[in-house]
Amino acid sequence: MASHILSAKEKIGYGLGDAASHIVFDNVMLYLMFFYTDIFGIPAGFAGTMFLVARALDAISDPLMGLVADRTRTRWGKFRPYVLFGAIPFGIICVVTYSTPDLGLTGKMIYASVTYTLLTLMYTVVNIPYCALGGVITSDPTQRISLQSYRFVLATAGGMLSTVLMMPLVKLVGGTNQANGFQGGIAILSVVAIVMLATCFATTKERITGEGAPQGTMREDLRDIWHNDQWRIVGILTILNILAVSVRGGAMMYYVTYILGNPLVFAFFLGTYSVGNLIGSALAKPLTDRRCKVQIFWWTNAALALLSFAMFFVPMRADIGMFAFIFVIGVLHQLVTPIQWVMMSDTVDYGEWNSGKRLTGISFAGTLFVLKLGLALGGAAIGWTLAYAGYQAGAATQNPTTLASVIALFTLAPGICYLLSAIVAQRFYTLRTPLMNHILSELANGKRHAAPSQPITGE
Repeated sequence: MASHILSAKEKIGYGLGDAASHIVFDNVMLYLMFFYTDIFGIPAGFAGTMFLVARALDAISDPLMGLVADRTRTRWGKFRPYVLFGAIPFGIICVVTYSTPDLGLTGKMIYASVTYTLLTLMYTVVNIPYCALGGVITSDPTQRISLQSYRFVLATAGGMLSTVLMMPLVKLVGGTNQANGFQGGIAILSVVAIVMLATCFATTKERITGEGAPQGTMREDLRDIWHNDQWRIVGILTILNILAVSVRGGAMMYYVTYILGNPLVFAFFLGTYSVGNLIGSALAKPLTDRRCKVQIFWWTNAALALLSFAMFFVPMRADIGMFAFIFVIGVLHQLVTPIQWVMMSDTVDYGEWNSGKRLTGISFAGTLFVLKLGLALGGAAIGWTLAYAGYQAGAATQNPTTLASVIALFTLAPGICYLLSAIVAQRFYTLRTPLMNHILSELANGKRHAAPSQPITGE
């Protein structure tokens, strides 16, 4: 396929789609556990288990959504219609999830389970086609990394809009009634998300169509995607990186409240991290123009591991030191995120090169499934750890075991995930720049099942 230079308008429009998703995704990661335990009154252990059990449904819904999207044919394309028509139901279920009906404990647990499951289903309907859309807008490697850089700058902005403004909105809308505040705050943010998704639909175009389209059964597609060894590696990297950020993000409110000792600085703490995210997203394109993206990916993960371990030794209530750490980690984490999504697009090209079938939707469905699985595992880890450590919701102080657990969740747990990610990327991911250039050249010339005469490696 000939190179196509994407306009800034299309890159921004595409990025707004992920900004909308992150309004919900980041809010769930940072606030939903706290909302369930301290506002709605659900036990932490139950909430953690609920997050994990809900993923059993995703094991069916995510691949199914990807398979359906791959076979969708409309005048708007395969993936864009889902972004548009799923927007309003997605916004509505966000508000319902953050509602607090007057129920007994059992009723609350059932309500939370049903609404959270519906939220994840609507996220699947919108976000799997959205993610797959990035793989069919262009096949040019330079344009792909540029598109993903725009995406994650705007996704970070959407996450900041949601997470930094959430507590001020809670206070503005609800005053002293935090339950009404959370519901009203997410309602405002959901309207913004709906507008962003509609803009994404209106400004993007699917250009890679027809080539290698699925011709077999859904079962064959699942078999073929599983046989893509590099897709499996990116799945492992995805779950490790989302585990790192979800555990740290979910523990952040508890860390600021009980370790730094001042819940009022939470918005500034989160804002510092988010500003780092913005800078990291913007750095991805210029850095990958100069070095192999895979090399940048694993070195950055190694640096994140070292910084996370170092945070463990920062004294309690050391506000300035922890602000500095969280800023740098914000930069580095979001630097690797656009690269990771380009790596997923590369595995789709690699799969088409090997099998002759372009399985964009199911590939990204699998990635989103492990991403949500990582989010659920992160939530479960926090809930179970806090329950085991004797966390008391709303208490002015916590016992020493709980404090030690919060510190470990915020520092050591993410560090382990980043270290494993660096090792896996360095040892097992092979789609580096020279090989990808070869694969794209072969695909452009209609060649399949080919391998270079000599191994293509390099940086």
